[in-house]
Amino acid sequence: MLLELARYFAHDIRGFNVFNYITLRAVLATLTALMISFMVGPKMIRKLTEYKVGQSVRDDGPQTHLIKAGTPTMGGALILVAISIATLLWGDLHNKYIWVVLITTLGFGAIGWVDDYRKVVYKNPKGLSAKEKYFWQSVIGFGVAIFLWYSAQVSTECVRLLQCVMDSFSAPRLMSETTLIFPFFKNLVLPLGVVGFIALTYLVIVGSSNAVNLTDGLDGLAIMPTVMVGAALAIFAYVAGHLYFSKYLGIPYVAGAGELMVFCAAMAGAGLGFLWFNAYPAEVFMGDVGALSLGAALGVVAVIVRQEIVLFIMGGVFVVETFSVALQVLYFKYTKHKTGIGQRIFLMAPLHHHYEQKGWKETQVVVRFWIITMMLVLVGLSTLKLR
Repeated sequence: MLLELARYFAHDIRGFNVFNYITLRAVLATLTALMISFMVGPKMIRKLTEYKVGQSVRDDGPQTHLIKAGTPTMGGALILVAISIATLLWGDLHNKYIWVVLITTLGFGAIGWVDDYRKVVYKNPKGLSAKEKYFWQSVIGFGVAIFLWYSAQVSTECVRLLQCVMDSFSAPRLMSETTLIFPFFKNLVLPLGVVGFIALTYLVIVGSSNAVNLTDGLDGLAIMPTVMVGAALAIFAYVAGHLYFSKYLGIPYVAGAGELMVFCAAMAGAGLGFLWFNAYPAEVFMGDVGALSLGAALGVVAVIVRQEIVLFIMGGVFVVETFSVALQVLYFKYTKHKTGIGQRIFLMAPLHHHYEQKGWKETQVVVRFWIITMMLVLVGLSTLKLR
């Protein structure tokens, strides 16, 4: 929005051309989202408190968390507001990827909002049923996957649209936007095809959304890794959208992907602003409205810039947390079927609760997981050059 205004004034005042630089707008988006969070945050927390939008704590969770019951939740709405406004102000609204990421983020945020609403209004700690949640996540995930395949395969110059769409499925073109690249290997790429691309995109978006949601169990635990991974993806987006840098570093060139740097920067700024209120002891919780949407945002950005495997590396904390839950459930069911008594691998899942049960303080778990994420992000960034 402001970019269009700057371009209009640039006809008379050349100094406004500086706003064409993505890096400058990314910095401004970060600061804008941060300021919005600081300005809106206290008012939103007060309103959530007045409306008694308090967190319901599960009975089967750590007993130390019972004192958190009643803490305002659905604070993720603050993050979505800050991201949306900052992106709309500083992003190029003619860029299709900006809209894809924004719609995906807000769509998953809507699912989380309904989930949180049921928890708060009906005092049901489980919120949406797993089937309902996965159904709507799948609708958005498959929709985004199909659109990204379509936008990569079908050119804007196509005259017979239906024929072009049919050709994209029957005889797909080999496009950099639809190949899987492997980090640390310069020439190792895997053409995915329509089924492979749609399946991978769906798994990355829905998987990362639920992974962040599972990690969001301690004050500040999920938001800071999200900020770090999002900031790293901003660098990948800038490189992927730059013809010279992408060629030099051996990364697939994706025209228009550089604009996602503005979105990622806004996400980082909004996340840092939220962390101000979410740091231990938290004044507000993110809720599913924030966790599901941020995870989906990371996933769709990674897909667009062709860094799905790098996301898996940088988001290692999210991955391990998710696998800890899956392993706990599977092993419990297996041992119960075999012996009649279910056994557990971890003292409690997700993994952060296991370490709490072992005697770690909440702040110790959070900061140590932050440190691990920082190291993994550095490993992910090293793939830019180590090929």
